[in-house]
Amino acid sequence: MSQAPSAVVFDFGGVLVDWNPRYLYRKLLSNDAEVERFLSEVTTPEWNLEQDRGRPWSEAVATLTAQFPEHRELIVAYHERWAETIGGQIDGTVQILTELRDAGVALYGLTNWSAETFPIARERFEWLSWFKGIVVSGEEGLVKPDPRIYRVLEERYGVDLGRAVYIDDSPRNVVAASELGMTALHFTSPEELRHALGDLLP
Repeated sequence: MSQAPSAVVFDFGGVLVDWNPRYLYRKLLSNDAEVERFLSEVTTPEWNLEQDRGRPWSEAVATLTAQFPEHRELIVAYHERWAETIGGQIDGTVQILTELRDAGVALYGLTNWSAETFPIARERFEWLSWFKGIVVSGEEGLVKPDPRIYRVLEERYGVDLGRAVYIDDSPRNVVAASELGMTALHFTSPEELRHALGDLLP
């Protein structure tokens, strides 16, 4: 990037928020093997992604309980106890976010997240109010890495993608951002992110 970036765009889950359904299901199932089997065979990432795309949770639960009636209570828990899938914030990244805000950097969010559960995060994490704009997949009916959801940042908030830094823990989302001209960083740890951001931090 030859010019200073005009904005930094954050993914949330896995970057700023420690989200993992295992936090919930370790309370409900007897061992890690059962948890892994349930998450890979019943409440799969593909199933959850449809809620991120905008499918209502009521429909998602009804569809899956019809398919796996023996797991009804466990499936319902994913929705009704969703708040327990959040372990907390990722402190090191929140510290970086704080420094960027204090340095006057324009901050935006682009997240694959259900429109029904995102208000839980808004209520829990005060720093979500620091963003000039947040694009939530469940509100758009689009999920990353679809290029159209990145364009929402451009069209709605005037973000110049060619002068924006994008941070995500998903390699395929990073690739999609890079193909649109963003300086895309694959998040692996706050320490690596701090190094990658370099001169952006005071």
